[in-house]
Amino acid sequence: MYIVILFPDICTKIYMTMNRFISLLAFLLIIVGSGAQAQERKFSVYAVGFYNLENLFDTCHDEGKRDYDFLPEGAYKWNGRKYASKLDNLARVLADMGTDVLPKSVGCAVIGVSEVENAKVLDDLTARKPLADRGYKYCHIEGPDSRGVDCALLYNPRIFTVRDVKLVPYVQSLAKDSNFHTRGFLTVSGTMAGEHVTVVVNHLPSRFNGSFYREQGGRQLRQLKDSLLREDPAVKVIVMGDMNDDPMDKSMAVELGAKRNIKDVGDGDMYNPWWDILAKEGRGTLMYNGGWNLFDQIILSPSLLCRDGKKDYSTLKYFKHQIFTRDYLFQQTGKYKGNPLRTHAGGVWLNGYSDHLPTIVYLVKEQK
Repeated sequence: MYIVILFPDICTKIYMTMNRFISLLAFLLIIVGSGAQAQERKFSVYAVGFYNLENLFDTCHDEGKRDYDFLPEGAYKWNGRKYASKLDNLARVLADMGTDVLPKSVGCAVIGVSEVENAKVLDDLTARKPLADRGYKYCHIEGPDSRGVDCALLYNPRIFTVRDVKLVPYVQSLAKDSNFHTRGFLTVSGTMAGEHVTVVVNHLPSRFNGSFYREQGGRQLRQLKDSLLREDPAVKVIVMGDMNDDPMDKSMAVELGAKRNIKDVGDGDMYNPWWDILAKEGRGTLMYNGGWNLFDQIILSPSLLCRDGKKDYSTLKYFKHQIFTRDYLFQQTGKYKGNPLRTHAGGVWLNGYSDHLPTIVYLVKEQK
């Protein structure tokens, strides 16, 4: 079977078989021109995802962390059966991500995740069969967040090779906040498609803390991105995470400098492909008071873009993006029909997935 995807002025056919592909990637067969003058060009496709896992806690207390609600005697009566079901549900989603374009045995090359308690839950998650079959590994560094939630990066080592991992701290600028510790910026440098790619996974402070703290986080993300480019001007930087802000909010649009349109992206800026999905289409990744927000964003450095009208895919370039959806990710009945099916609501265990939907960006590179 094949799927037809349209580039501007280019008809693209992705031929997919379930049993066999080259180097674990799907290849785009690009037909340029028409009739006898047509030329075939092959492209490799790479899926890059993000998913807020909504409180992936084990059933044991971690010293110094406020994980008491997620204990067998806690508010959620969080026991082994519920924990195992949560792992199975999340593994299903993570394995399905990217398979609208890539075969089921490939999926995403990397997936950033947030709201994971510790390395144990990541061990248990990647041991689930859908993820273990792909050989997913993870990068994680325990952070200082008082609630005990961290970010991590899942990756397929056959597609993405890790070079370096560090946790860059979120730095408070006000003396009154010196004892307020929150999640840092997990920075994973690696190789994908033979190129230097660095992924920054983050979870900015919640809306309960006021916009100042997310704007401060946006500035720090920009400084981090700039430092990565100073170290290697050729590096391709991907900033992803639960921003707790929409694309048009100041933290993203001004402080990080994530632009709405590719034509407006300067050398020191980034591109935010999610802006129009929310502003024009009214779609998002989480529902609040009956309206959509789009907090879960994957933002790209200029080196990942085809700028100035040039269609140059000789190096990794942005191709398309999507909010990943499946019927099973939504509540099907009741007052909250159409909302993401979360783990708990109103103190009731729903045996769901997350209050957020995943997001995916697809990158392509021409095969020589």
